[in-house]
Amino acid sequence: MTHPFLDHETPIAFAHRGGAKLNPENSERAFRHAVDLGFTHLETDVQATADGVAVIMHDKTLDRTTDHSGEISKMTWAQVRAVRIHGSERILTAMELLEMFPNTYINFDVKSDQAVEPLAQAVAAANALERVLISAFSDRRVDHARKILGDDLAFGAGRRRVAALWLRARRLQVPLRRMHAAQVPTNYGPLAITTASFVASAHNLGIAVHVWGVDDAASMHQLLDLGVDGLMTDELEVLRKVFVDRGIWKN
Repeated sequence: MTHPFLDHETPIAFAHRGGAKLNPENSERAFRHAVDLGFTHLETDVQATADGVAVIMHDKTLDRTTDHSGEISKMTWAQVRAVRIHGSERILTAMELLEMFPNTYINFDVKSDQAVEPLAQAVAAANALERVLISAFSDRRVDHARKILGDDLAFGAGRRRVAALWLRARRLQVPLRRMHAAQVPTNYGPLAITTASFVASAHNLGIAVHVWGVDDAASMHQLLDLGVDGLMTDELEVLRKVFVDRGIWKN
């Protein structure tokens, strides 16, 4: 049976960090704008504070996107909550994001080992298992979340699982561990990842393919023609128009 997070008739349109080209990334303003546009799936990132609070932030430090500096893992939540993204938007906790948008699916990318348990606790406390997918570059983090939340968790592939799936697409019968989705770029450097054979191989194994970093209409159309199951973009209006033009905007 398909997990509720992935149970959609058409490809999924993901608002990457809430739509980072339009509003401060990973901010309440960005997420609300995405939902107002009709996006049902939000993609975001999770770090953890020194006192074990899962917070919505991509970088391990505050330097790039906020009016403060320093490593989040060395600060308490009381310190982090006083910080402002781009000087105006407060940092959210994972629990706050889940509670703000109770009818929205959320794709959490876990950015540190320390963030796994606080995020899992937030998902469980919000009773949000059916509308969450947890991914990470590290398979270890994904597997840790699975141990806490159980077999009903939807999860994405880490680098080792993606590598194994890539090799399978080239007919090399390497061991392949379970996953619900392979969330990948079109390329890793010069290496093409999202090819017709990769998508077909994933689908033959019951694995969805979601592609991130897709911000122009031509690439969106090309990937949808390949049969990918979802696109993650910072350019929300561009992706929405592509879906509308193809008759697949169902939101």
